[in-house]
Amino acid sequence: MQVGAIADFIDGFGIPAATAIASAVVFLVAFVAIYVIGKAIVIPLVDRSLESRDLDAHARKPLKKLTSIVIVFVAISVAFGLAEFGNFLQSLATIAAAATLAIGFAMQDVLKNFVAGIFIYTDKPFRIGDWIEWDGNSGVVEDISLRVSRVRTFDNELLTVPNSNLTDGVIKNPVAKEQLRLKFVFGIGYDDDIDKATEIILEEAEANEGIMADPAPSVRLIELGDSSVGLQSRIWIDNPSRADFVKTRGEYVQAVKERFDEEDINIPYPNRTIGGGLELSNVAGLAEPADD
Repeated sequence: MQVGAIADFIDGFGIPAATAIASAVVFLVAFVAIYVIGKAIVIPLVDRSLESRDLDAHARKPLKKLTSIVIVFVAISVAFGLAEFGNFLQSLATIAAAATLAIGFAMQDVLKNFVAGIFIYTDKPFRIGDWIEWDGNSGVVEDISLRVSRVRTFDNELLTVPNSNLTDGVIKNPVAKEQLRLKFVFGIGYDDDIDKATEIILEEAEANEGIMADPAPSVRLIELGDSSVGLQSRIWIDNPSRADFVKTRGEYVQAVKERFDEEDINIPYPNRTIGGGLELSNVAGLAEPADD
C-alpha cells in the first residue's frame, strides 16, 4: 500500500490535500489490520502459553492486558511508518523517551511493584485461594495483579497489598503443600502418669477424622516447666485451609482435655506464693490510743 499511489488517485478527483488524506487512510487501514490480526493470533497464543505454565485464569488476565497494550503500540508504530509519518514518528519517539525517563523517576514504587508482580507470576510463592502470612498479617489471597495483591483476612477485611511487600520479606504459605503439620503442647502435673497422658493424646488424635493416620500422630516430652510437664503433640491434616486448621485443632484439644478430666490427669496452671512480714521502725514516740 503506497501513499503516493493513493494520493495520485485522490488527486485525480480534484480533492485538495490528497497526500495528507492518503497518509491518514494508510495509517487507519494499517493500524486496524495489524490490531485485528494481533488480537486474533497473538492473544490466543499468549493465553495458551500462560495456561501451559499452569497460571490461574485470573492471574492470566493482567498479562493478557499487557499484551494488548504492546499490540496497540506495535500497530501504531508500523502504521506511522507505512503512512510515511517519519518525521512525526521520530519526534514522537524522542518525546516518549523523555516522558519515560521522567515517569520512571516519578513512579519508582509503581515500577517496583510491577516487577514484583512479575516475580510472583513466575516464582509462584502463592496462588489465588492460598492462605498466606507475612509481617504479622494473614489471610486468603483473592486477587493477584501486576501492581497489588488483595488478601481477605480472617476478620473479613480486604487488604490491598503492594506486591513488593510480598516479595521483599518472608512469606509463610501453610497450604502450599497438600499436608500441614500442627503442634500443640499439653501440660500435665509432675505427679501424673506420663505414659497414660501420652496414650490419651494419641488415642484422641486417631479418633479425629480430620487428622491423618499417615504420617502418624506423635507425642514428645519437650519441657519440664515450673509447674507442669510439657507433652508436645504433632498431628497432620490433609488439604489444609484456615477453617480446617481451627476446627480440627479445637476439636482435638477439647477431646484431650475431656479425657484428662475423666482420667484425673491434672492440667496445672502457674501459681505464686507470696510470703514475708511487715516490720515497722521509729515507732517509739507514737502515743498509745487513750482508753475511753
